[in-house]
Amino acid sequence: MKHLFQLLMAAALTLSLTGAASAQDAPKRGTADEAVAMVKRASEYLQKNGKDKAVAAFNDPKGEFIQGDLYVFMFDKTGVALAHGQNPKMVNKNLMELSAGGVYPIKEFLKIAASPAGKGWVKYMWPNSISKNLEEKNTYVEKAGDYVIGVGIYK
Repeated sequence: MKHLFQLLMAAALTLSLTGAASAQDAPKRGTADEAVAMVKRASEYLQKNGKDKAVAAFNDPKGEFIQGDLYVFMFDKTGVALAHGQNPKMVNKNLMELSAGGVYPIKEFLKIAASPAGKGWVKYMWPNSISKNLEEKNTYVEKAGDYVIGVGIYK
């Protein structure tokens, strides 16, 4: 009986440790604070290093501006994507008419950038680059000179 109890305890401990390990292996979702901080870092990087170097850094799949499900994107005032950390096929395309569940996010990004505050949040549905599921996304955008920089979080 003592051996059976020890075996059951060992099995329970192994299962709990395995569960903890798999939870740690699951991709961590970015937070609103992390998104805002990444936009601020990207804006500073753009200001310090210029457009060309910033675009290269934001598009670098192994760079500092892609972390888990967080990534920087950058648009010009006409709706052309200059950088997109998760989908290089979007770069150099005018995405002004892109609809995401009835929301035109790029139009909303540009509207927020043109507002007196020059920054804010937009909510829409978007494919999660990690889970591949269509999920609610809240994106923080800020005007950065002649550009709009943003980072979104999945809910």
